[in-house]
Amino acid sequence: MTPFRAIIIGIIQGLTEFLPVSSTAHIRIIPALLDWPDPGAAFTAVIQTGTLVAALIYFRTDIVHITRGTLRGLLERRPFATLDARLGWMIALGTVPVVVCGLAFKKHIEQEWRSLYVICAAMGGFAVVLAAAEWLVRRRTTALAKQKSIAEISWFDALVIGVAQAFALVPGASRSGVTITGGLFAGLDRPTAARYSFLLSLPAVFGAAVKELYDERHELLGSQESVVNLALATVIAGLIGYASIAFLLRYLKTHSTYLFILYRLVLTAVLLILLWKGLLAALPPVQP
Repeated sequence: MTPFRAIIIGIIQGLTEFLPVSSTAHIRIIPALLDWPDPGAAFTAVIQTGTLVAALIYFRTDIVHITRGTLRGLLERRPFATLDARLGWMIALGTVPVVVCGLAFKKHIEQEWRSLYVICAAMGGFAVVLAAAEWLVRRRTTALAKQKSIAEISWFDALVIGVAQAFALVPGASRSGVTITGGLFAGLDRPTAARYSFLLSLPAVFGAAVKELYDERHELLGSQESVVNLALATVIAGLIGYASIAFLLRYLKTHSTYLFILYRLVLTAVLLILLWKGLLAALPPVQP
């Protein structure tokens, strides 16, 4: 890792974390195309704290209300009395599947699931699932069916979107992509699905970053240069990530996700061709 590469990886993380295209996949793919070493799952997880901070700042009002409502509900022994309190517990419920699966499949996530074949399967496969969700939204719109606001999310919806988030552990699936997909299947409109997706991601991203930083602290913080590169990528990711949130929420008010679906399918096809021709290796070389 060099400062220049850290900056590029931070830019990639910031641009792709909140768009339904998979930041993890791009941080694996672009270094491979440039013949750089794979940054690794630990580095990728830790620099997500930059985009986490961006989301905390952007949604600070929602977070304060949800936290305050949850705590007040506990103190008053009425944990589900208000919308903010219910949202707090729904986010907690939706975080359980990704925590359980993350711990169960940690070795796979860090090793064989970083294969470009796995990324292609996830990138293309979940693009098709998102297209199916968009088709369902169009049918609802044609039938003039009412779509749910954030106040109408049910416990079952929260669990469905939480289970969807667990699929984001597979590189290429995209955390925002699978949770937005889950939200659309649950009947949410696009901006609400995206907003809830970002709020749901906060505990999981924070937990993953802390765990990876602790587990891989000797490698990630082993030298001053490593610390500088990690910090540089994280700060860049946060600055660009904030702009990405604003862009996507504004975009989804008047547009579908078909642009991202098409991008994912094209990228999948290009990667498969490069792999087939032997121009890319499916797995990064083992570092000494």
